[in-house]
Amino acid sequence: MRRKLPSTQALACFEAAARHQSYTRAAQELALTQSAVSRQILALEDFLGLTLFTRSRHGVVLTAQGAAYARQVAQRLAALERDTLDAMAQQGDGAHGGVIALAAVATFATRWLIPRLPRLTQAHPDMVVHIETRTRPFLFADQEFDAALYAGTADQMQRWAGTQATALMAEEVLPVCSPALLQGAVSRRPSQARPGLTPSQIASLPLLQQSTRPTAWRQWFEAQGVDTPRAMAGPRHELFSMTAMAAAHGLGVALVPTMLIEEELARGELVVASPRPLKSGRTYYYVTPEPDQDQVERTAVSQLRDWLLAQAQSPARVTASG
Repeated sequence: MRRKLPSTQALACFEAAARHQSYTRAAQELALTQSAVSRQILALEDFLGLTLFTRSRHGVVLTAQGAAYARQVAQRLAALERDTLDAMAQQGDGAHGGVIALAAVATFATRWLIPRLPRLTQAHPDMVVHIETRTRPFLFADQEFDAALYAGTADQMQRWAGTQATALMAEEVLPVCSPALLQGAVSRRPSQARPGLTPSQIASLPLLQQSTRPTAWRQWFEAQGVDTPRAMAGPRHELFSMTAMAAAHGLGVALVPTMLIEEELARGELVVASPRPLKSGRTYYYVTPEPDQDQVERTAVSQLRDWLLAQAQSPARVTASG
């Protein structure tokens, strides 16, 4: 049966005119004449049997039906463009590669995943991974993602309907600070055998807070058997990358997952303030849609899972200073 579809040229003209509220600016964007844009939109209106624009003293204005249609067309054209770019990005015969749209929490993507992607290219040269930020669970049916990297608890994963999750690594947090801040604190402490600072000494320093983990420091001090009223005091930052940067500039001590500060520790911009790690209770997961009975998971999706598991089993070594 013949599909009821207008021409993509007409849709492109309509979307541009709707976005600019101007035939003239749409024509400039599309390298067409204004009359060509006008003809395309008139043809689209005839095809739909709707009036999409009305004339005004300042140009054209979308009708209510035109505005609703414009929102849908913009989404469809954007998706079609992504699909086209994905097809153009394919390399080789496609049997061992493919494009993967991956949702990921921002700091984990920039600090842990992206530095390792050259290894993925070596292992799977035909695989292309597109990464977008997502911090909360979503419905895969409503999104254009093939998989997600998510940090959460086991209970949170069980509540993420319609998915299957593979645990990659448990999150472990560690107090870190700048070398100068640690050196200043060390010079004031009595001699002690264990490297780094004691929890009580850390409690006397400025504590950098993570706004998404407001009780993190309190949990760490409780695990060390130290009661401090200042556990939740201190400047707050939204992202771990911000907290790590603040710590590197000597603003205080940060409680950060070790996997997210490997480069700063290796360069000496951050040092371990106290070699007392604590498991946060969160785990990083590779999440994919739960397949239907007759559905086979794409090879690239399973290859990425296997590669991530191998990378997760080879953590960087972290040493204490003091």
